[in-house]
Amino acid sequence: MFKGSNVALITPFKNNELDVDNYIKLIHFHIENGTHGLVPAGTTGESPTLSHDEHEKVIELCIKESNGKLPVIAGTGSNSTKEAISLTKHAEKVGANAALVVTPYYNKPTQEGMYQHYKAINDNCGIPIIIYNIPSRSVIDMSVDTMARLFELKNIVGVKDATGNLDRVVQQKKVLGNEFIQLTGEDGNVLEFNKRGGIGCISVTANIAPKLCSNFQNFSKSKNNNEIKEAERINDLLQPVHKALFIESNPSPVKYAAKLLNLCDDAVRLPLVKIMDSTRETVKKALTSAKLI
Repeated sequence: MFKGSNVALITPFKNNELDVDNYIKLIHFHIENGTHGLVPAGTTGESPTLSHDEHEKVIELCIKESNGKLPVIAGTGSNSTKEAISLTKHAEKVGANAALVVTPYYNKPTQEGMYQHYKAINDNCGIPIIIYNIPSRSVIDMSVDTMARLFELKNIVGVKDATGNLDRVVQQKKVLGNEFIQLTGEDGNVLEFNKRGGIGCISVTANIAPKLCSNFQNFSKSKNNNEIKEAERINDLLQPVHKALFIESNPSPVKYAAKLLNLCDDAVRLPLVKIMDSTRETVKKALTSAKLI
């Protein structure tokens, strides 16, 4: 169920409030363009600046509007274990198919602390949990051994790996086996990630290039040489887009790209700000080169 192109959904704002109309439009945009899964209320969805009510609302809207057509992996992580449990229980209650739980940021827990954090969430819910390992934002890096301990629990099913270290894919597969789901959190390394044993991506770029991203994922795991070549072509085509979307802090660049495609406004919440003029030009050029505009 959890494979292919899973979009890390942006959260549109209007007058600093949740833009429900455009959020719903985005969900249907992905259904129509072959996206394999929806990931609301993650970092790209600006979860750190969503109120608890907004956080729950974007998950509920995503589940309601997708109406079972696509799996929903709800972002429910927090550096407070109690809060992460609450958010995960809510996601389960409203019908999410899985929860994406980031490693606790700022607190800097030990490996044992991380294990106990996820175990507490596991013990208090009944839906699959995907670990989100992103040292660049959370400062800590979950070891393969800790991941293996967690995989023994009933609800831990996989990882969104944003370490940027492709050797980890092989290490994790060797220790945890083929049943452990490995999704990359880095659009730029997805071709090699899949070659090494991954089965997909939780993608920022998919927000504005859903069809290309879903086609890429379909072709990248094919045994047909022509389809593999097409995956390589799409990967090369999208590399400038992947790079452009991370010149400044995510999701400011991708929200500007979404504005160019008339999907929503580029408003972000402080402490994020809209991108600089020079970045706008780079994003425009990247989208033009990929024939997205």
